[in-house]
Amino acid sequence: MAPTDAQRRARDKWLSEKVETINLRVPKGSKEIIKTHAEKRGESTNAFVYRTVMEAIERDEKTDGGP
Repeated sequence: MAPTDAQRRARDKWLSEKVETINLRVPKGSKEIIKTHAEKRGESTNAFVYRTVMEAIERDEKTDGGP
């Protein structure tokens, strides 16, 4: 069943208030590799990419001595 207009408006309002969008471009074939890996771990592609980036930031800050 398709969402109602009210549901779409509520979703769009929530998205505009709570999240930001980053477009990520990867070489052809990489998207499927990333998606498959995330699914194997029980994550969405978005959750996997976010977790991976945040782990890299944390690791970099430890080795670089801060932001």
